[in-house]
Amino acid sequence: MRLTRQATLQKHGSALENMVEGFRFARHTAPVRALLLLVGFVSLAAMPYTVLMPIFAGRVLHGGARELGMLMGATGVGALFGALTLASKRGVTGLGRWVWVAATTFGASLVLFSLSRHLWLSVALLVPAGFGMMLQMGSVNTLLQVMVPDRLRGRVMSLYSMMFIGMGPIGALLGGLAAAKFGAPWTVAIGGSTCITAGAIFARLLPAMRGEARELILAQGIGSGDPPGPLPIPRP
Repeated sequence: MRLTRQATLQKHGSALENMVEGFRFARHTAPVRALLLLVGFVSLAAMPYTVLMPIFAGRVLHGGARELGMLMGATGVGALFGALTLASKRGVTGLGRWVWVAATTFGASLVLFSLSRHLWLSVALLVPAGFGMMLQMGSVNTLLQVMVPDRLRGRVMSLYSMMFIGMGPIGALLGGLAAAKFGAPWTVAIGGSTCITAGAIFARLLPAMRGEARELILAQGIGSGDPPGPLPIPRP
């Protein structure tokens, strides 16, 4: 990392006014708003599959602690590959496409996992699920940080944390209620389908956000010219 000395940012207004300013920026900036909403929907609908994993290990796959460990470990292996894939990317060109592809991969893997009744098939399906989950969340994090001005970055990233981490417990509660009524497989399948739908909507909105995304990134002094891709983020 090559860091340049930045001027000290001046604070203006009260803490409440600063918070409102961050919310207002996220609300009225289409690419930022779309990324945050996508993370929120995925965390709310799809992430609760982790709290339902003991049901799959015990009742669906007729196993125990060993099988539960294998399932959770498979998700971790996929997440590791997702993190390495993102870390190996030298620039940020095309991350917008990665976001919706990863979201739909995550959702499709969960839908297929909910239909599986064989341990090793379930383990195999959780690897791309973990991969898609990590790749999507990491790509969104990166895109937000390169688009948001320095003075607002902390506030917007706090919104990202709210969507990513804060929506998880709410989703877990709703997922538990749904699993009690419809069963764990149906709950995970619905969550995966919601994830696919959210990714498809994001992909459809990308062309309309192209110009604004370019302006935001160039305003931060990152790259120049006319970069390619759905979210045209130039290589440094």
